[in-house]
Amino acid sequence: MFTYETADQKEVRRFRIAQFNGRTATVKSGEATVTGFVRSVLEQESSMPPRWTITIIPSAPKEEPKSLRPPSRVRPFAEDYL
Repeated sequence: MFTYETADQKEVRRFRIAQFNGRTATVKSGEATVTGFVRSVLEQESSMPPRWTITIIPSAPKEEPKSLRPPSRVRPFAEDYL
């Protein structure tokens, strides 16, 4: 799990919408980029200005789709070059 802390209300709203709709969200923190499902959005009430802690469960990177057919082994028009 990845924990992210922010004070940006627009960003928090985006994470809450992603959590409600079951969509993935992407976070850039420094050099790290994490994409996954939002598990929780918690407000820290004792801080001023308000801050939120967001927990994200990283999803596995997508694999490239494999071709349905293997490539042709016979070169078309190969006899034209002989």
